[in-house]
Amino acid sequence: MPRKARIDAPGALHHIIVRGIARQKIFDDDADRDAFLERLGAIIQESHTQCYAWALIPNHFHLLLKTGATPIATVMKRLLTGYAMGYNRRHKRCGHLFQNRYKSILCQEDSYLLELVRYIHLNPLRARLVADMEALDRYPYCGHSVLMGKVEAEWQNTDYVAGLFDGQLSTARRMYRDFVQKGIADGKRDDLVGGGLIRSAGGWATVKALRKADALQKGDERILGDGDFVERVLAEAEETLKRKYKSGASGLNLDDLAGRAAEIIGIDTDQMWSGGKQTKTVQARRLLCYWATHELGMSQAALSKRLQLSPSAISLAVARGRELVKKHKWVLQT
Repeated sequence: MPRKARIDAPGALHHIIVRGIARQKIFDDDADRDAFLERLGAIIQESHTQCYAWALIPNHFHLLLKTGATPIATVMKRLLTGYAMGYNRRHKRCGHLFQNRYKSILCQEDSYLLELVRYIHLNPLRARLVADMEALDRYPYCGHSVLMGKVEAEWQNTDYVAGLFDGQLSTARRMYRDFVQKGIADGKRDDLVGGGLIRSAGGWATVKALRKADALQKGDERILGDGDFVERVLAEAEETLKRKYKSGASGLNLDDLAGRAAEIIGIDTDQMWSGGKQTKTVQARRLLCYWATHELGMSQAALSKRLQLSPSAISLAVARGRELVKKHKWVLQT
């Protein structure tokens, strides 16, 4: 049975799980872990991705990420490819490091964000890498210690998570820690490591109860959330797919997009490719980057080569282009 395509969009919350091939270790020592975190931090900041929780276990890791201007697939490709190459050089090995395709579950933020933060941050305790909550507070290879203020990681968005508990940081940390500690008794939460109707509803008992009440719920293994959320996500994904197909079928290409962006902003098309920091040129290139990724499905890597800009600059341009389109209600085709 063919694998379903991943679902992603700016602002989407993803619980990502990556395991070593044949359940082998992917972190042998602190040097490996430090190298991984250095790479992760750089990519998170360059791609304007939000990271709310993370934990490194010897043979796997968890991330809780919110998509920014760069698709999660691009973020993960850079992270996994770069780390695997470095790991293989360091340990004089060759071949695949990670098991098959990484797992990415798109999650309903309002219902699951804090539950996922707690679940992910308790992983080192469940894996017996630390003995108790006091040790977890100081454990440097989990986002919990960053939220507690014991370890620094500028790329982790601690303000947002802490703010969900209280506006005063010291109070927020105390409330957050109590919340995490109460989760120890829950043990392994199978309902939080995958999507689908059964997991989203919390088990078969709830699903049966819903069916008896004729409350039909839609499920999808790629999505963790209630039926309405699943339907909305799938509808938006289908709309995006149709739009990209329509743009491609109509014969539009990158040059056409550049011409339209130049027309809207009021510059010559040649200026799009020559670069420069003039305000109008920058705005037109932002429009081009957004439409190229959003309407044509062009990769940011390809745009980076064509426009001779860094990946981080392309990522920012896409975000700014989206803001321009939303503000001025500009459309690609008239």
